[in-house]
Amino acid sequence: MTVETNPLLSPSPLPFALPDYDRIRPEHYLPAFREGFAEQRAEIRRITMVRSMPTFENTMEALERSGELLDRASHAFYTVSSADATAEIQAIDEELAPLMAAHRDAILLDAALYWRISQLRDALDAADLDPEQRRLVERWHREMTLAGAALDDDAKIRLTELNQHLSTLSTTFEKNLLADTNDLAVVFDDAAELDGLSAGELSAAARAAAERGLEGGYLLALPLFTGHPALAALTNRQSRRRVMQASRARGARGGEHDNRAVLSEIVALRAERATLLGYPTHAAAVTADETAGSPETVEGMLRDLAAPAARNAAAERAALQQLIDDTEADPFPLEAHDWAFYTERLRTARYDIDTAALRPWFEAERVLRDGVFAAAGRLYGVSFTERPDLPVYHPGTRTFEVIQEDGSTLGLYVLDLYTRDSKRGGAWMNPIVSQSALRGTLPVVANNLNVAQPAEGEPTLLTLNEVNTLFHEFGHALHGLFSDVTYPHFSGTNVFRDFVEFPSQVNEMWMLWPEILDSYARHHETGEPLPTGVVERLQAAQAFNQGFETSEYLAAAWLDQALHSLSAGGSIDDVAAFEASALADIGLDDPAVPTRYSSAYFAHVFSGGYSAGYYSYIWSEVLDADTVEWFQDNGGFTRENGERFRRRLLGVGGSKDPFEAYRDFRGRDAEIAPLLKRRGLDR
Repeated sequence: MTVETNPLLSPSPLPFALPDYDRIRPEHYLPAFREGFAEQRAEIRRITMVRSMPTFENTMEALERSGELLDRASHAFYTVSSADATAEIQAIDEELAPLMAAHRDAILLDAALYWRISQLRDALDAADLDPEQRRLVERWHREMTLAGAALDDDAKIRLTELNQHLSTLSTTFEKNLLADTNDLAVVFDDAAELDGLSAGELSAAARAAAERGLEGGYLLALPLFTGHPALAALTNRQSRRRVMQASRARGARGGEHDNRAVLSEIVALRAERATLLGYPTHAAAVTADETAGSPETVEGMLRDLAAPAARNAAAERAALQQLIDDTEADPFPLEAHDWAFYTERLRTARYDIDTAALRPWFEAERVLRDGVFAAAGRLYGVSFTERPDLPVYHPGTRTFEVIQEDGSTLGLYVLDLYTRDSKRGGAWMNPIVSQSALRGTLPVVANNLNVAQPAEGEPTLLTLNEVNTLFHEFGHALHGLFSDVTYPHFSGTNVFRDFVEFPSQVNEMWMLWPEILDSYARHHETGEPLPTGVVERLQAAQAFNQGFETSEYLAAAWLDQALHSLSAGGSIDDVAAFEASALADIGLDDPAVPTRYSSAYFAHVFSGGYSAGYYSYIWSEVLDADTVEWFQDNGGFTRENGERFRRRLLGVGGSKDPFEAYRDFRGRDAEIAPLLKRRGLDR
């Protein structure tokens, strides 16, 4: 292909260097990747063949300029492969996975490049470099060392083999999970089986069934996590049981999409790789380059939190069982599929709040514009203008230009709200173009959710959890949009894994902030605001059911650590038995409180980059809760406070040590007390 026939082979002519998705076809991707691999390797050779001694300019800056074609192809492709993974795209992804791993190793394990960077690192004290330049040298040296650049040639060969095989297995895991999640979507023939769902939810279920050719039926697609939003409303216990059983069966029911052998092999190969790199376990290798520093630190935190969380969950279970005993004509023991339903009934009894009944106040467009966008505008002085003239990778995707207070353009925000069979589960942010002063690029970031789409002409009414998810993911988007760094290595969310969730969790705070809630929480038919009493009760109920929510999360985080604490030669012969033993070890083996993700559908750690790092959500929440306290103590929702948070934390990306950046913002290190209070673990 040529630059005339393949739009990926030359810089995009569109505003913001946005990929020209109107012209890009699946057959364009692999040729662009192959050309990108060759081009960057040639650029690296030019760096290492320089006869003069290494300087920042001829080594580090040249390295950061390299790979522009590959970055362009990667961002364009991986945006699509996660959000619209057709069979053709999946086939490309499978072929590409080992090629990407081999290319990454070719750079990170390059002995000549490592020597040049080592020379710069050893001379840092005498170098005339600014702080970002110094950190760039340090980070590249650290990352190459951890990747195995100092190994001998035989070890590098085996390491490369492991990395390529692991990349293929991760792609297989995700493909299996998507297929099994689609296969296990629960079909109902009669609307009576879905009693308790709203008219909008029934409409969405009917639309989903019709799109599968099941006219007259109703289909509930499965989210990524173990539970399901419908479990809180379905009055039919058998329907709840069917949904929960389908969710928990994913990837572990035999057949071509079974993930148990895949994940077992991934765990074993990761352990072998860790040993090759000089670490006892994969968890040790991962945490060595995170803020936690070691798996022992992570284990200590999880154990400290697990005991009070399990205690609170046990008290909540007892209260739910009492409710069943008092209200059901034929009482039964509480099971996992019952928890959400009776939790909502108990919440209503205690706080006079029915969260399902709040959906009419959470119309998606108003939540987006008068909630998410409005909060960003008031805090950071940005506004959003829709750009329907720009090409998108899927018809359901929308693009907004982000404008700063002075009228200058900051970048683009892309929203892909609705679920579809070709989209992986969960919610996420990804860059389409990364900000970099060196390359002269402005950020283009995308948010993906999996909201059920109602019938044409009907409003999209969000659950309270979906509103929270939109605010959360937009926090990641702001992290990317506000990036103000020179080098692409540090752009946006390119920070330590156990720090990356911090900005997104802070952004959740504004969901219930009075000025913002009053702006977006309006009845979609009458325009009436959410009653003041409801708002007060929502805030009073924030710690309600936190025993369950903390326990299910900690169980998954612990399971991740247990899976990746195996040493080389260890194996998992029975995944279910391994999980049961691990959860019993930490006291989170309550059958009514299943782990948020079971191994066979734990995409975060087997195909999503969070291996031995799922603990990062609650690790980051320590910073988040402490930051919320700072905002509350310093005038709250003000431009001054927003600007401080933007300039000292969001904008620096990975160009600064995260704890140093936090101290610069907060004036001290974070304290854990606000987190314990938030989750009800302080009593």
